[in-house]
Amino acid sequence: MAIKGAVLGDILGSQYEFNRPKNLDWVNSPLISGLPMGFTDDTVMTLAIKKAIVEGKDIVATMVDVGRRYPDCGYGGTFYRWILGNDHSPYNSWGNGSAMRTAYIGEAFEDYDEMQKKAEEVAAVSHNHPEGIKGAVVTSTCIWMARHGKSKQEIYDYVLEQYPTKEYQYSIGYSLDEMRPRYKWDVSCQGSVPAAMRCFYESTDYESFMRNIYSLTCDSDTFGAIAGGVAEEFYGGFGSVDADQLLKKYLTKELYEIMVL
Repeated sequence: MAIKGAVLGDILGSQYEFNRPKNLDWVNSPLISGLPMGFTDDTVMTLAIKKAIVEGKDIVATMVDVGRRYPDCGYGGTFYRWILGNDHSPYNSWGNGSAMRTAYIGEAFEDYDEMQKKAEEVAAVSHNHPEGIKGAVVTSTCIWMARHGKSKQEIYDYVLEQYPTKEYQYSIGYSLDEMRPRYKWDVSCQGSVPAAMRCFYESTDYESFMRNIYSLTCDSDTFGAIAGGVAEEFYGGFGSVDADQLLKKYLTKELYEIMVL
């Protein structure tokens, strides 16, 4: 289930979102550091979208309903007003929020065109900037490709086509070794999606994927939510990581029940 990979990526990534040590040994340090850790808005919105699709409910109404139950989970300022306020119009955002919430779409839709159309639709309810829409479509498509047996190189080539090195400073075409010295915290889709997919591309299993995220001073929970579903689908699970135990521990009963619907 790609959605499990995304939610676990959010939870594991949250420990370093704001508290990453400068000299973190991302290769050898424990996967779970002991720093505060838990689900964020990435998980809440990912599961709200699954709930809406599975139950055939309105996307916006469900996002607002579920989102208001978790007002302190880390929404960005504009999206916080979108959730808590009365105006739920799209606001031309290119933020990575559209990409971090779309894992279930890549998992749920068999038809390629239908999957991409739904990803665009779900992004555009708030993040209707072209880059906001692209981020959601690319994320869903990478999950779809992993589910359908596409190779890592095929996924890489697709992301590179969408985010070429000549136009994007954090294109998947740059290695993590090239990115690490210059990557700066970036909450845009264009600054998050291709870099998160590079973390997947250079991984060998789910744990090494997360460690690759730890190696960057990035929006680590959102990187985990964006590419976690790709890693889980591609590797066929979580390897030595006890995902079920962690998900049961850190999710509320309500959110866990939505995840396993």
